[in-house]
Amino acid sequence: MLKLSEVSVAYGGLQAVASVSLDVAEGEFVTIVGPNGAGKTTLLKAVGGGVPLQAGRVEYRGRDISGLPAHARARLGVAHVPEGRKVFPSLSVLENLEMGSYRAEARSRRGEGLDTVFGLFPVLRERRQQLAGSLSGGEQQMLAIGRGIMALPDLLLLDEPSQGLGPRIVEGIFEAIAAIRRSRPITILLVEQRVVEALELCDRGYVLETGRVALSGDRQTLLADPRVQHAYLGA
Repeated sequence: MLKLSEVSVAYGGLQAVASVSLDVAEGEFVTIVGPNGAGKTTLLKAVGGGVPLQAGRVEYRGRDISGLPAHARARLGVAHVPEGRKVFPSLSVLENLEMGSYRAEARSRRGEGLDTVFGLFPVLRERRQQLAGSLSGGEQQMLAIGRGIMALPDLLLLDEPSQGLGPRIVEGIFEAIAAIRRSRPITILLVEQRVVEALELCDRGYVLETGRVALSGDRQTLLADPRVQHAYLGA
């Protein structure tokens, strides 16, 4: 479904991503992990259309989308849930969710999307008329993910969904991510610093360090790798 070939991204002369190649098959759950500053968020933005490529190619279902703006990629079925949640604070929970159903297909199935989101996050149903800016951090993250689901995407990009949240909230967020995949056929690309939780959820993963792929493999291979255990698991 998704293929990155020798993708590079630079900001003002600083190389954030350097010649990264990866692929995600239809229906697969792939995780990108690594330390702060490794280029994970930049790489996800490159997929979603948030940053221009310095070099390389992004293909989606065999089509080169490297030059397409973010809104055009969204119309193709790519939904990006950004780092830091970025909900619309002055709009209600329901209005935020409705903003997510911008694709023609999603607009016609808005009720179905809302049922899915409220099933995953019952607190959002309870607070659907509440202003998004008054929600807790965890609730805002649920709302951001829910807004992404409202687009009925084929490819869901999740950027650091656990950022700044307590352990119990994080556990619920990860359980919801797993439930999303069970609720409908979907492909997920997750960027995450919580290495154990992220790798346990996924089918395959990539370890990014200083803008390059340092390791890749299925979850069991990566969790058993001595380099991963030493660097990220404290073993």
